[in-house]
Amino acid sequence: MSYKPVADQRPNRYKVSTAEYAQYQRQGFLVVERLVDLDEVEELKAHVMAMLKGQIDVPGQEPPSLEATEEELVQRFTRVHQLHRWDATCERFLLHPRILDVLEALIGPDVLALQTMQFFNAPGMGGQGWHQDSYYITTYPDTLIGAWLALERADEENGCLWVASGSNHEPIYPDEGRGHLVHAEGAFDEIETVAGISHLDDEVNTLSRVARRYGDAVPVVVEAGDVVFFHPHLLHRSHPNQSPNRWRRAFVSHYCNARSWVPWNHGAPYEGPAANYKHILARGRTHLPFARPEFGTPCAALAADANGAPERMVASGGDMEKQEG
Repeated sequence: MSYKPVADQRPNRYKVSTAEYAQYQRQGFLVVERLVDLDEVEELKAHVMAMLKGQIDVPGQEPPSLEATEEELVQRFTRVHQLHRWDATCERFLLHPRILDVLEALIGPDVLALQTMQFFNAPGMGGQGWHQDSYYITTYPDTLIGAWLALERADEENGCLWVASGSNHEPIYPDEGRGHLVHAEGAFDEIETVAGISHLDDEVNTLSRVARRYGDAVPVVVEAGDVVFFHPHLLHRSHPNQSPNRWRRAFVSHYCNARSWVPWNHGAPYEGPAANYKHILARGRTHLPFARPEFGTPCAALAADANGAPERMVASGGDMEKQEG
């Protein structure tokens, strides 16, 4: 069977306009309004709040006591990583077809799903200083992309994203002593070494000097169901939630082109030189290893035979197995 580069059409398929594509490439981010239906957003918000309240177990977190107050529950954690590996609902949102529609246009058509993060920013909490996502998640070639799903309105008061628009054209800046693999490190002449990446204080976080080259930071104000897609080199940040009574909850996922080599598994060990076999093939196909979704969410990994690859390596439950097509 010949390779079909784009997934089948659906009545509600989102098609990216050429203007949207150009904006993403030019400014480093794209907001797609109401990409996810509000009833789905409410479902996800209620689900992750059940995690925070201890009604759903979170691996690595002690369940709260039955006598825990609302204030104590809020203090349990501000974010949870890699939810899709142990929670079916979060796997479904990582592989949400309308989000994957946009990714096919921006980095695809072959898409590998890497990471999920749930942010719980109650009043007075949250915030992260200037950073570039490819500093933390390295892919070769460098095809990473983030998708930031707003679970409620996010604005200047309650801690929306802020971006240095156009800074996606910068390289990834190295930070001495951190031990991260950095895109094309050693290939640039006299690249500035930075310090304090992600620190909220701009005097400590010297990436702020790079951000200032792009003028005033731009607040990315969004409503529930909007999704912000952002380039891996884009300098972005958020401030603590200053609202007296509003939360700022967001479900954030990361992806790359499925033909990129990914030596990253969120700090967890993996076999061999790369961790591709730990990550889910969401759309298209690849010559590299990939994982199946643990909870059976429809995606390309479950239709691997239809992709026409003569041989591929897939993983289920973390174990490698060889499949003949």
